Amino acid sequence: MSKQINLSQRARDIEPFQVMDILAQGKALQAQGRDIIHLEIGEPDFLTPQPIIDAAVASLKQGDTFYTPSLGLMALREKIAEWYQQQYQLTISPRRIVVTPGASGALLLAIGALLEAGKHLLMTDPGYPCNRHFARFVEASAVAVPVNAESDYQLTPEHIEQYWNQNTQLALVATPSNPTGSILDKARLQALANAVRSKQGVLVVDEIYHGLNYDGTHLPSALEVDDNTIVINSFSKFFGMTGWRLGWLVIPESLEPAIERLAQNLFLAAPTTAQYAALAAFEQRSLDILEQRRQAFEKRRDTLLPALTALGFEFPVTPQGAFYLYADCSKLLNDKVTDSMQLSRYLLNEAGVAITPGQDFGHYQAAHHLRFAYTTEVSRLLTAAERIETALQKLR
Repeated sequence: MSKQINLSQRARDIEPFQVMDILAQGKALQAQGRDIIHLEIGEPDFLTPQPIIDAAVASLKQGDTFYTPSLGLMALREKIAEWYQQQYQLTISPRRIVVTPGASGALLLAIGALLEAGKHLLMTDPGYPCNRHFARFVEASAVAVPVNAESDYQLTPEHIEQYWNQNTQLALVATPSNPTGSILDKARLQALANAVRSKQGVLVVDEIYHGLNYDGTHLPSALEVDDNTIVINSFSKFFGMTGWRLGWLVIPESLEPAIERLAQNLFLAAPTTAQYAALAAFEQRSLDILEQRRQAFEKRRDTLLPALTALGFEFPVTPQGAFYLYADCSKLLNDKVTDSMQLSRYLLNEAGVAITPGQDFGHYQAAHHLRFAYTTEVSRLLTAAERIETALQKLR
């Protein structure tokens, strides 16, 4: 019999990511022969573009299987810097680019370098749940700021003024955001950066869904308004490389020595093969494929949004980016299903449609919201809507 091992308080405080549990339940139902439509997981259904795969194979064949420098291949850091010039007309030194094991690795470095134990970061509620857990991991804490449609589910200068105190060091926002798909335009980014700077704090901006923006909306980088902003990005979402575990961080050059020390000690370096593969992500033949996929995501949004609206789900803000719909389901609740957690489980078992409950993204009005990820083809989205309609009729 194995001996009971006592967990750290840190490990006990970090909550599970509910969407992974729902994914596992959906997979279990599939193993029993059920057809499950997965709208819960934030992962594009497209394969990594072939030019990227080919670059990985070529690197392996030529023996590129050793560690890279801790901050990443200089060739890749230079490519990313060129991307900022092409996309945002920003001149960024490659020395400011840090290649990481996914955006999670980037956030770990940023929080580890800048957030003291016992101090706070501000983030939105609803917001990506792992962010608050990163703060807890370094013995700090996240202050969840309740946001709604009035602010497009984003932090505002008024929130900074209201929630910042002597223990606050960072503010973290995402544009486009998860779970709401809302964005911050340049004026609002500028106002937010000014507000954080006035508190002598640091603004950290998650831009991992950049490239997935719709309606012809221009999506500015936070670096356009404040060169000292910390920016997190990833090859997972727009570039379709989730399983390759590759992201990046843009930092002021003054932080490079500290970030390099942390990277050396925490993960040594990002995956070598993934880095060589990513060099091909910026080639025009890859970008042409990715643009076609962006258009496909926009079509999916424009298919699922009205279909769910017709069923009684409400969307006070039309998402302009990412691939999520954050739905108010309060009018669909009753004494049979009293909150979004119960509704998501009911729809999984009754309709064979996997959806993420709002409780995964915080506490503010979470019991009345669900997140739909439109990461499957249009025909499956329409089938999902039909199944949900049939299941909801049984609740009436």
